[in-house]
Amino acid sequence: MNAEEPQGSAARRTGARAAKAAGILRAGGPRALAQRLARHAFHRLHDPSLDEPLLDGDVADSTRLNLATPERRPLRSEQLRIGWVTTPPRAGSGGHTTLFRMVEAVERAGHRCELFLYDRYGGDVREHERVIRGWWPNIGAGVHDASAGISGVDASVASSWDTAHVLARRGTAPMRRLYFIQDFEPFFYARGSMYALAEDTYRFGFRCIALGEMVAELLRSEVGIAPDTTEFGCDTSVYRLLPGRARTGVVAYARPDVPRRGYWLARLALEQFHGLHPEIDIHMYGAEINGLPFPVAQHGRLTPAELNELYNRSIAGLAMSFTNISLVAEEMLAAGAIPVVNDSSHSRADLVNGHVAWANPTPHGIAAALGDVVARADRDAAARSASESVRPFGWTKAQSDVVRILEDEVYGS
Repeated sequence: MNAEEPQGSAARRTGARAAKAAGILRAGGPRALAQRLARHAFHRLHDPSLDEPLLDGDVADSTRLNLATPERRPLRSEQLRIGWVTTPPRAGSGGHTTLFRMVEAVERAGHRCELFLYDRYGGDVREHERVIRGWWPNIGAGVHDASAGISGVDASVASSWDTAHVLARRGTAPMRRLYFIQDFEPFFYARGSMYALAEDTYRFGFRCIALGEMVAELLRSEVGIAPDTTEFGCDTSVYRLLPGRARTGVVAYARPDVPRRGYWLARLALEQFHGLHPEIDIHMYGAEINGLPFPVAQHGRLTPAELNELYNRSIAGLAMSFTNISLVAEEMLAAGAIPVVNDSSHSRADLVNGHVAWANPTPHGIAAALGDVVARADRDAAARSASESVRPFGWTKAQSDVVRILEDEVYGS
């Protein structure tokens, strides 16, 4: 090989890259080229360990756990101190909202609660506390950094698979340990390391409280454990019919970064739906999405009251979820919007309601289900019936169940 060949090869590669960049610029414009360059830089510089939700030292192993419990149980007359281990919440996070409803109920029952936040990236706990106080003002729990240890409590409750590992590794002081399970979280991932680590948490020996029959059945069939089970609720003080609203559109919750929310399917379905029903407005909330091939009103992050207003202006909405039934479905029903939900036997076990539009989880199946709903002549009557079908007790059943189970675990039967 002579000295000029490597230079010629380098020149050819440079020319090829320039031609490719020019093609992207012509086809998609400057934004598409910038996105392509950013993606290339990400793959060159990205550290894969940053995608791991736990530090290596916080990974527990069910086969090696021997966690201490207290030698004596407190008297029923004694106030309990309950820890809740959770990741830092984003403003308005649905999963945290459900968890904090349980915290609020335990506090109302006369017990003291403490939040132990696990931030794998070492964020400022004071900033996380500011978000909690602003978005969930009804809880009075103290806020602590879980990396400093979990102690000084009668019991602690893990709230996700990663926090279950943290509780097992950092909550080694004598206490009772429970696990509030809102999703069968191994399904968040392809079969691999995180699937296995998530599934292993169900073998840690914590007392498991499953939210809904889908999670409970998967814990029984996939792992072989028998959890306590409670049920979903809906805050009908927020999600309800509003007078004088004209229903003219459909709405979808957009979370492209959360695969279980089915965004890709939803996007493809909405494109087909728009082709069939161009007269129907399409609304999205959650993330704001650029470059969609159909017109859409983007609403970004909404408060519950704002979301109820949007639902009241919607004929139907997409309530996609693949690891448990989405809370969005019953909230839509309460506001009179017909939810289109990806069909499965597990989902039907938790959402027993004749007003739900069950859809085959394909682009055509979802688009067809949306089309059937908007084509109905009795929209207003359907909205009223859907709203009236929602159970009136809200979250009180789940809250009382969690208080009862916690007290039973700590005080004893």
